[in-house]
Amino acid sequence: MKIRVVSSRDEIPKLSPNERNVHLAFRPSNVDFLDLMRSCPRLRVVQVPPSYNKTLSKAIRLFLDMQGIDLLEGDVWGHRKDIDEYYVVEEDAIEQIGDLITSGESIDDAVAHVQMRTKLAPDLIKYIAKSKMTA
Repeated sequence: MKIRVVSSRDEIPKLSPNERNVHLAFRPSNVDFLDLMRSCPRLRVVQVPPSYNKTLSKAIRLFLDMQGIDLLEGDVWGHRKDIDEYYVVEEDAIEQIGDLITSGESIDDAVAHVQMRTKLAPDLIKYIAKSKMTA
């Protein structure tokens, strides 16, 4: 799973329309979210750091929900944008989450188990687990 890391609002118009997962590494405004949805019509997930998530308006949360876009809280630990513009969730971690869910583990237990081994954000682990349950 690849997550496109966006460092500034100036990058939003340059994004590929095929982007589905985006991490906003800056404090986004409502207009930034609208621009992001316009630039990336296939968008499914937007991740923002915890400190920024607390300042987002209820209106934009509701709008994202109405569009079917999941808003996740979390960071991309250890990622260097100068090396790669994408943060990659390793396939092993995704398989581990899927295995835990299919073996009957609850989502919260799976989050605790996977988070000990990886530096993935809890919301991202829950999103992957839910997508594995519906797949």
